[in-house]
Order: sequence, then structure tokens, then C-alpha cells
Amino acid sequence: MATLLAPAFELPNQLHSLTNLADSRIGAQIVECSDEFFAEAKRMLQFEAPIFVEDKFDDHGKWMDGWETRRKRHSGYDWCIIKLGVAGKIKAVDVDTTFFTGNYPASASLEGCYAPNDDTQNALWQPILANSILGPSQHHIFDIENQTVFTHIRINIFPDGGVARLRIYGEVQIQSTNSTETLDLLALQNGGRVIAYSDAHFGHPRNLINPGRGINMGDGWETKRRRAPGFDWCILALGQAGKIEKIEIDTAHFKGNYPAQVSIQAVYIEDATDPQLIPQSMFWPFLLNAQDMQMDHIHDYINDILAHEKISHIRVNMIPDGGISRIRLWGKRA
Repeated sequence: MATLLAPAFELPNQLHSLTNLADSRIGAQIVECSDEFFAEAKRMLQFEAPIFVEDKFDDHGKWMDGWETRRKRHSGYDWCIIKLGVAGKIKAVDVDTTFFTGNYPASASLEGCYAPNDDTQNALWQPILANSILGPSQHHIFDIENQTVFTHIRINIFPDGGVARLRIYGEVQIQSTNSTETLDLLALQNGGRVIAYSDAHFGHPRNLINPGRGINMGDGWETKRRRAPGFDWCILALGQAGKIEKIEIDTAHFKGNYPAQVSIQAVYIEDATDPQLIPQSMFWPFLLNAQDMQMDHIHDYINDILAHEKISHIRVNMIPDGGISRIRLWGKRA
């Protein structure tokens, strides 16, 4: 039974600094949908790229990696309501119909509402994306001009069909107003993001800010073996500036390839563009001096954190190379 992988897709540059608010890994979930006869709607929210398995069928027909409704034999259209993993301002959407070739929707539209109490029945829904034509087996990226904070979205497909993945790219809006609450200010669900990195041959540094512990070596940041002087690095932005009280560096699953040492530099900056941060980062003061690493271990640091007021960005130096699973920066917003 042959399995086809989705064609390589290069995320447009304007989306790199945004968070997929509809990522199931940060809690996005299906609330309700009109129909999911052929394929469950929750598959739309998976992080992994869709696959196609030849000759795989279930009781309802051909198995598809996405959301697929039955063929509509009356007026109307299908829809699905999704609770975003975190509230945010939506900047772009990707309606991905990969592997849906003769069963993709003719078009789709999106609406959104703000319902922190999950009462979508009485919430005010407003248009996000006008009804837009879709094509077979491709990514459809639409820029969104809307400054509203949304907690839920509704995708409408006309009249029926299948969507492999739905990505809702936006800016996280932390809902808590308690400034004394301790948060992982670097976490994906709190708006953390990757700005730049030296190498990501085996694993992307965006994995560093994923929820939970890494599930394997592929779920971490891992560089190729360095054969020249120097060390690897990545620059990350905190979701919100704050004062750091505790640092966790987790090398879960990295046993013969963990770094010899890791150090962290940090800065508070308001107006620099992402490209400007790369050369500047070499001169940022240290938040954590180089620390010896152990294999497959959570390293906690409290007393070793160097004095600072608040920070907005960090540079992680992995000396000289190797892999890290997660980094947590626990602190209070400032």
C-alpha cells in the first residue's frame, strides 16, 4: 500500500513571523460541523503535512487525510466551526486542498467571532474571507485585513467536498490580564516565534517552543555536524516582553548528539525589524552563560540567570552543534 507525501511547500516569508492559531498542538479543536461523512474535520487541524495512502478505504469510502463531506444532493453548503488554540488577530489563511483532486470544494469563505466563553450561538460573527474560488490539490493563501481579535472561526465550503489542512496565521493575543501570573513567555501558545537560525538540517528551531515534551529527536531543533569553527544559533522573539525567573533547556531524546554547552543572550528592543536583529544579536548581553549539557535531560536554571529588567528577544547558542528539544522561559509580563 503506497503512501504519497505532500509536495514540498515553502511558507511565504510574510507568514514566518506568525502563529498558526488553528494548530491542534496548541489546543485548536473542532466545535461543530455540518457533515464529516468521508473524513473527520479534526484532521484539518493537524500540524503534519497531509498524506495520500493508495488503496486505503474505510466503511465510508476512500480514506482521505483532511475533512471531507458527502456529495450534497440539496441546496446549501457545508461548514465547520473551529475553536482556535489561542485568541488572536488573523493576518492570513491557507486553505490547503492537497490530494483533493476531484473532490475539492468549488469555493470557500471564512467568518470569525470573539467568544471567550465559547457561546458561539449568541456571538457576533463577521466575515474574514469573502467566498473565494479553490482549485485541486494546492495551497490557497489569502491575506486578511482585519484588526479584530477572534477566538473561533467558521469555514464554509461551497457546496461540499474536502479540505486537507486549514491554517489560520495570526498574532497571538494573550487573554489573561493578570500581570503577576507566571507564564512561559517563549511558548508557541503565548506568541513566541522564530526569527532566524544558523542551520536546521535535521529539525527546525520552531520545535523549541512547541507544547509538551518532545516526542522524538525529530521534534526538536537539530543541526548538522559542524566541520568548521564556530557554533550554531537561533534567534527567537518572546510572545510578550517580561522578566525571566526560570529557564528550562530540555535535551529529551538527544543522547549521542546533544550540545556540549548552551548559552542564551537576551535584549529588550521595540522597533528593530527581524533582519536587523541578526547582526545585532552577536552583541546582546548574556541571560545565561554557557552551561554544560547532559543527554536526554531537563536542565533548570534559576540562580544562574543574570540580572536584567525585562527582555523581548533571545539568541540561543548551541555549542558547537547538536540538538535541543525544548526551551522554556518562565516569567512575568512587564
